[in-house]
Amino acid sequence: MQEPPTDEGNSWTLVEASQAGDVRAFGELYERYHDVVFRYVLFRMGDRSFAEDITQETFVRALRRIGSVSYQGRDIGAWFVTIARNLIFDYVKSSRYRLESTTSEIVELSPATGGPEQQVLDNATNSELLASIDKLNPDQRECIQLRFLRGLSVAETAELMDRNEGAVKALQHRAVRRLAQLLPEGLR
Repeated sequence: MQEPPTDEGNSWTLVEASQAGDVRAFGELYERYHDVVFRYVLFRMGDRSFAEDITQETFVRALRRIGSVSYQGRDIGAWFVTIARNLIFDYVKSSRYRLESTTSEIVELSPATGGPEQQVLDNATNSELLASIDKLNPDQRECIQLRFLRGLSVAETAELMDRNEGAVKALQHRAVRRLAQLLPEGLR
């Protein structure tokens, strides 16, 4: 097992101090990583108050479990983001939340086309596309949303999904193939 670096400004030094009961050290971790976690949740969910709640819950859970974390060659921020990610998944899986994207958001991003008839067709197409995306498994759905609806790069998607770039490319490929199967014949 690797040993964490021990320089003075290192986050793992703060983790070890927190594990020994130093409340100020955990406060310093909170200050360093609060914005990272908040931005991650806000980006994923798009709701500021939800992001604030999940960020706070992330650090409450981290404080409770700080004794169980050990150095694995990565920055402690990855652990905080993993906790936040799991909280989001728990919330999304619960009946309190249903992933919805309005078709008007997608239409606003598309180039202007013809008149009202074309807009009705575009809305119907977007509705079918979103319904098909909702039928994907959770990993495929997340990949498609990050890559195509949010416009992230493969590297950014890999970082958010905690996977390597090759895995994201393969997941994206499988998701697009599955979407092609799910879309009605006239929209493929």
